[in-house]
Amino acid sequence: MTEDLQKFLEYLEKEKKYSAHTLRAYKDDISSFYFFLNQYQIEPSEVQYDEIRAWIVSLSEEGMINRSINRKISALKTYYTFLQKIKKIEVSPLQMHRSLKTEKKIQIPFSVKEIDKVRELLEKEGSFESYRDLLIVEMLYGLGLRRSELCGIKESDVDFGLKVIKIRGKGGKERLMPLIQELEDKIKKYLIIKKEYFNSTYKATNLLVNNKANKVDENFVYRVINNYFSDATTKEKKSPHMLRHSFATHLLENGADINSIKELMGHASLASTQVYAQINLKELKKVYQKAHPRMKK
Repeated sequence: MTEDLQKFLEYLEKEKKYSAHTLRAYKDDISSFYFFLNQYQIEPSEVQYDEIRAWIVSLSEEGMINRSINRKISALKTYYTFLQKIKKIEVSPLQMHRSLKTEKKIQIPFSVKEIDKVRELLEKEGSFESYRDLLIVEMLYGLGLRRSELCGIKESDVDFGLKVIKIRGKGGKERLMPLIQELEDKIKKYLIIKKEYFNSTYKATNLLVNNKANKVDENFVYRVINNYFSDATTKEKKSPHMLRHSFATHLLENGADINSIKELMGHASLASTQVYAQINLKELKKVYQKAHPRMKK
């Protein structure tokens, strides 16, 4: 890893407060660009847009879809903006770049029935691991959390008196989420099971831990969700984000206003939340076209 890339990742971690998952993605994307440049013996500070375009072509020829290419270019754009900031370059080679066109893919959320199927399975098992996994599902869906937010919750963040949970979102921003009775009961039961599992001398700080008492990480959470939902749904995408997606969609379908959903999800911009309204409208149009008598003529 070059010194500039190391400084960039430290900047993202310490100043921008990016998660470990995001940092890994940035590192991988920029490292792959470095590998491409090395083949032509070009320094990152000497890059012109022609080299960027050649990289885009090579990624496309390897079969990478436009959406993934755009993500890599976005990481690279942020990197070159940083190099400008620390006076390593005068002008970013990406300043005139326009994102590649992508086909917008509608992600269908999990149904309540699919989520309940996983809940019932985990409730039956009765072990510490299964009850912890149940709580992971409940909190992702019941609170609409990001993976990084879920992993960062400490026991002290749960206030049973005020019935709220403190969540640390993107950029270190904190928000309070309401603690409904059903989730409160599940957390209390989990804490009892957890204490018994590790014995009474165990002093925990993190709410969700593995069987060695270490904090669960984002990859662990992904594996849990992918594993259980693989048996519960035929949907292509089975990730923690799909539970966050389901949280927003189900709230919208049941009459919640979009500004309230924005606050609950910790979105900085209403535009991020409006995606769910647009997706919901598209699904309604599909139902209309399929079911309305006039559309059948």
